[in-house]
Amino acid sequence: MIAALLFWRSVPRSGLQLPRVQWKRLYGRCPDPSQEVEMIRSRAQIRRVLCVAEKNDAAKGIAEIMSSGRARRREGLSKFNKIYEYEYHLFGQDVSVSMTSVSGHLLGLEFKAPFQKWHSCNPVLLFDAEVEKYCPDNMIQIKRTLEKEARQCQALVIWTDCDREGENIGFEIIDVCKAVKPNLQVFRAKFSEITPNSIRRACETLTEPDVNISDAVDVRQELDLRIGASFTRFQTLRLQKIFPESLANQLISYGSCQFPTLGFVVERFKAIQAFIPENFYKIKVLHEVEEDKVEFSWKRHRLFNHTACLVLYQICMEDPTATVTSVSSKPKSKWRPLPLDTVELEKLASRKLRISAKETMKIAEKLYTQGFISYPRTETNIFPENLALGPLVEQQTHSPAWGAFAQRVLEQPGGPNPRQGKNSDQAHPPIHPTKFTNTLQGNEARVYEFIVRHFLACVSQDALGQETVVDIDIAQEKFSASGLMIIARNYLDVYPYDRWSAKVIPVYEQGSRFQPSAIEMVDGQTSPPQLLTEADLISLMEKHGIGTDATHAEHIETIKSRMYVGLTADQRFLPGELGMGLVEGYNSMGYEMSKPNLRAELEGDLKLVSEGRKDKRSVLQHHILKYKTVFIESVRKAKKLDEALSPYLGAAVEIPEAEQQDMEIPLPVRKCPQCGRDMVLKKRREGNSKFLSCVGYPACKTAVWFPDAVLEVSRDDGVCPSCQPHPVHMLKFKFRRGSLPPMMPLEFVGCIGGCDETLREVLDLKYLRAAGGGDDPHPPPQRPPIVPRSNPRPSLPPVPSWSSEQSDAIVCNCGQDALLLTVRKDGPNQGRQFYKCNASSCNFFLWADQSSSHCQGPPAASPRVPQPPRSTLAFRNTSEGGGRRDDGGSGQVVCRCDEAAVTRTVQKDGPNKGRMFHTCGKPREQQCGFFQWADENVQPTNASNIRRIERWIILTYILSIKKKKERKKKKTCHDSQTPRP
Repeated sequence: MIAALLFWRSVPRSGLQLPRVQWKRLYGRCPDPSQEVEMIRSRAQIRRVLCVAEKNDAAKGIAEIMSSGRARRREGLSKFNKIYEYEYHLFGQDVSVSMTSVSGHLLGLEFKAPFQKWHSCNPVLLFDAEVEKYCPDNMIQIKRTLEKEARQCQALVIWTDCDREGENIGFEIIDVCKAVKPNLQVFRAKFSEITPNSIRRACETLTEPDVNISDAVDVRQELDLRIGASFTRFQTLRLQKIFPESLANQLISYGSCQFPTLGFVVERFKAIQAFIPENFYKIKVLHEVEEDKVEFSWKRHRLFNHTACLVLYQICMEDPTATVTSVSSKPKSKWRPLPLDTVELEKLASRKLRISAKETMKIAEKLYTQGFISYPRTETNIFPENLALGPLVEQQTHSPAWGAFAQRVLEQPGGPNPRQGKNSDQAHPPIHPTKFTNTLQGNEARVYEFIVRHFLACVSQDALGQETVVDIDIAQEKFSASGLMIIARNYLDVYPYDRWSAKVIPVYEQGSRFQPSAIEMVDGQTSPPQLLTEADLISLMEKHGIGTDATHAEHIETIKSRMYVGLTADQRFLPGELGMGLVEGYNSMGYEMSKPNLRAELEGDLKLVSEGRKDKRSVLQHHILKYKTVFIESVRKAKKLDEALSPYLGAAVEIPEAEQQDMEIPLPVRKCPQCGRDMVLKKRREGNSKFLSCVGYPACKTAVWFPDAVLEVSRDDGVCPSCQPHPVHMLKFKFRRGSLPPMMPLEFVGCIGGCDETLREVLDLKYLRAAGGGDDPHPPPQRPPIVPRSNPRPSLPPVPSWSSEQSDAIVCNCGQDALLLTVRKDGPNQGRQFYKCNASSCNFFLWADQSSSHCQGPPAASPRVPQPPRSTLAFRNTSEGGGRRDDGGSGQVVCRCDEAAVTRTVQKDGPNKGRMFHTCGKPREQQCGFFQWADENVQPTNASNIRRIERWIILTYILSIKKKKERKKKKTCHDSQTPRP
């Protein structure tokens, strides 16, 4: 076995090279010899390999290189994605290769039903709604092709673009293929250009796909979906109703990148609007010598005070002779450009070629797949040392336009010598030509020419010149002029996009004197900044971390297509009325959503995820919570958005109150005991009644249904101090008159977390987990019992089992018939019968031989009154009165808050003037409304005991009613089964 291993290592091959150092990097440790032999055996079993590129053009180019032009083409299930078959030496052996492609992302991300529909839910629920990956209809045939091909192969090699999106597309391909063949071996090809050397090198250094890079894209996709969908639905649905004449059919989208991009345009426009021009004044000196004319500029530059400038001008005119104080001459260089990265390509193409960033990247992508340039999405402006630049320059010597200059570069001392930048993404080199061509037309030819000329310029030499600076003095005022003589144009000969003009200046000698041809005082006015060009906008996006080099053009195109901005005649961005109003509206809310801060932080976290330095889930949850908080506040202050848009779109239409309530954000009441998501109050489809539902519906159907007796229910700001997981908010209830026992208030606040047993009995609360939950307006007839609390309070004392009707039936503390069981366990009670709760909802227990005393009804003359229970902290009665507290005979007066009342005297004129009274001692806005005359004779009573007794009577009353209903139900059932005579 070891001999086979040594033989394998000695065989020269162009297949996968995985020395022990690389194994350690990939798998965290070096394999022992037996494991390594097993790995080699698994490679030896590979006979057929499936290769998948990101686009058909790339697949075709790679296949032509790997097969040396002998690839056989056949059709796949998708007519746009062909299959190329050929033989290749890989993994140290000859294998059959099938090369095919996808068309960008194979899978999409979407909300699960029913959240896909715009009117399915309140938009805030989209921050927590479940999402899933799916295959769009236009990608189904590609997916089927991959599944069919994968079943016949033993290995899969990913040839997608080597960037974040490409890595994520690679994992989509892996998921599809491994779903039909789990034991498929997966490899990643790393390359930056579709050239023979690059493709051959990629085949020899196959590696593993990087899951961290793919995770960063997953996080970005999910956040973009949740943030964009929630804000877009909110804006569109609301503003279409507020401004129906202007926005009736318009989609008003929001994106966490596109909105800061819009913000830059609006900010520049508002800076221009707010600009106040100022007048300034300066002195200039002109000197003509034969045909040369020199203008000397004032060292003070300019003054904003007219009188001050005028005084200095008059002093100069009194003695206008100029004295040359210094003449200096020094070499001057104009630096050649840095190697080309994506951002510079977009900016320079926009400025120099007048081609938009989107069109530029589309052309560059096509040139790359055709093998004419290197990968166009790169942040690198440093050529790696191992990249041979000579052959790349030599290819361009065939051009009649720049071939002579390319030859000069090859012949210059040291050969091609690029000026190096400071940035490297460690993935791709700067953009450069990889093959000469003269067959391109239109903008494709212009973009290719620009890339070639830029490459030749950066590997050439700086332009050289000699600069002369002359300083003069007139009446102690200093002036200066400069001239330039170009010695060697160098890179300027091939790079017409830069200009460096010579400026002739006469010969001056230090100490010489002359009479100026003219001394003038001129005025001017400060000018505002100009509107942003596309290049300016891309620079701002890069500076503030909005998007990436690959997405700048996409975000700019989005705000243009949404009509948020337009273009002037000279191709500068001008904000539209809708764009202005949206930015002003959100800014007035106090959230600078048009500023880059939120998105820049997200982009920074995505980079850390791609580097494996931050966890995917934690980053996702952090930013979901942050944007959800902003969203809730934005909805709460939505009228500010209406007010900001009104000056541009006309008067806002008032929304009916019912529709406004539908648009309100449901605040969480508690966490769902099943899935941990928020539970919120929702309206039933029929009527105005509400129910408590998990936001995870339909995946989670946990719900709480309230009886018809509940007229209104809303969330209270109070939080239960006992129920977990914290916080569990209290609810305000309003009941229908006559639906409750006489002593129970119609309005009160209680906890539905499970700690308040009185409230549970009154509402008959149960948590529901069954079909028909969520938005279903009708609760099903059967419900499982309420989920027990993690930290329950002490239970109530056993409820007496007597009622107004005599019966031998045993009922438990729940008011239900108890279950009769027999002890089976060995011991002194074996065979003894006992009663317990039928539903195991309470701790009721009673020996059957003691049941006679338990079932005995109370004597008619003296009914037994049960011991009142302890009060619950989670139930707060809002209608209780006050009175006197009997604490050891003190007779202190307490208000309805159960706190000591204060005594005051009537000051107003009238029959009660001077009479004393008791009232609540809290501030006016917090008072409970308690009032009592001090001279009234009120029997001292313990208010807390009264409330406890009242609750115990209410509970007993409810249990009695339940018992009557059960008996009536049993009787009806018995009568229906009795045969008729």
